[in-house]
Amino acid sequence: MSIRIVPAILAAAVSVAFGFPPANAQQPQKPQPPQSLRLYVLDCGIITPANVDAYGLKPSEMAETKMVTPCFLIVHPRGSLMWDTGEIPDSAFKDGVSPQKLNAFTVDRPLLPQLAAIGYTPADITYMALSHYHGDHVANASLFAGSTWIVQKGDRDAILAPRPAGPPAPGRVPDPKFFEGLANSKTVLLNGEDHDVFGDGTVVIKSTPGHTPGHQSLFLKLANTGNVLLSGDLYHYPEEITQKKIPSFDTNKEQTAKSREMIEDFVKQNRAQLWIQHDYTSGIKRKIAPAFYD
Repeated sequence: MSIRIVPAILAAAVSVAFGFPPANAQQPQKPQPPQSLRLYVLDCGIITPANVDAYGLKPSEMAETKMVTPCFLIVHPRGSLMWDTGEIPDSAFKDGVSPQKLNAFTVDRPLLPQLAAIGYTPADITYMALSHYHGDHVANASLFAGSTWIVQKGDRDAILAPRPAGPPAPGRVPDPKFFEGLANSKTVLLNGEDHDVFGDGTVVIKSTPGHTPGHQSLFLKLANTGNVLLSGDLYHYPEEITQKKIPSFDTNKEQTAKSREMIEDFVKQNRAQLWIQHDYTSGIKRKIAPAFYD
C-alpha cells in the first residue's frame, strides 16, 4: 500500500517544521486611509509632580496639580502623523509589570498595543513630530525612526549634540537612547517656521519657541469637532494662562511669552479649541483610542 502526500500538505509541514510562514499566509494589511481627518488620543501616562514651584504656582491656586501625558495619532487621507511619544518607553514593560513608574511618571499601558488596536504599527506612520525634546514627550521616539521626522532646527541641534553622561538637569535633553536612529531619518527640517504637513491646511505645525528652542504646536481642522490647537508644553496648566506664569526652566521666557501671545490670537481668529496637553481636568474627559475625533 503506497501513501501519497499532497504537495500542499507537504509544503505546509515543512513550513511549520522549519519556522517559515506558509506561502499563502496573509500579510498584515495596511490600514485604510479615512475619508476625512481623524484625531486619536492615546493614553501615555500621568505625572504627579512633587511640587509646582517651577511653574510659579501654588497648589492652593490650582484646580489640580497632576498632569496627563497624551500621545496623538493624526490620520489623514494622505498619510499619518504621530505627535509626541510618551514618558516611559515601551521597552520598560518587558517584565510584564503594569503600571510602570519612573520618578513622577506613571504609565499603565505601553504605546504600541494602543496603536495596534486601531490598526497601526510604527511602519505605517508617515510622519513623526515631537512638540519638543523633554523626556515626557519623547520616550518612544526611536520606534518611529522609519517615519519622516518633522522638527525645528533648534530642537534637532540640541537632540543630536554630544552631552555629558548622567541624568539631565530639568529642562534639558534626556537620554540619547530615546532618539536612536533619528539622525538618519528622512527629515523635514524647519527653522522657526510653520509647516503644512499634508498641503491642504488641515494639519499645520506652528513654530512656538521658548519652552525649548524648537518647541512647536499643532493646529488641526476637524470636520465635526472643529478646529483644535494641541499646545505641546506652551502651557502645562490652565492657571499659567490666567495668572501669566511661565516655568522657570523654559530656555527663553520672553520667547515663550511671545509664542503664547501669537497662539492666543491665532486660536481666537480661527475659533479653535486650545488643548493644553497636560491639563488633567480636561484630559481625563477626552475620548481615548480606539475612539476618535473627526
